[in-house]
Amino acid sequence: MRVKVVNLRDKLDRIHEHWNPHIVGELNHQHVKLAKLKGEFVMHNHQNEDELFLVIYGNLKIELEHEILTIAPGEFVIIPKGVNHKPICLDEVGVLLFEPVTTLNTGDKQIDGLTKQNLTSI
Repeated sequence: MRVKVVNLRDKLDRIHEHWNPHIVGELNHQHVKLAKLKGEFVMHNHQNEDELFLVIYGNLKIELEHEILTIAPGEFVIIPKGVNHKPICLDEVGVLLFEPVTTLNTGDKQIDGLTKQNLTSI
């Protein structure tokens, strides 16, 4: 097996669509994903999986039921399983996601054009 160094900025430069996570690594049945986000996503939750958002650039807001979190570059947040959340980005945000391989980006919702089931590895 070949061990590789991953440059996050180089990988993000290869992503041209918002809200479409790409796999950049896998360990212990977890995917390491990169995505570009812009605008508002859908309120959703993941019943069986926690989800980590690490902001690489931009400012990410995550709306919860009773508060809005703001995550700046170099910060991350873990959304526990079962917690409703909606990512919001006024400007483009680059994020690293760390979550089980079974995690769908829309969680408990199936939305045509938004739910991504067969992710691209880059």
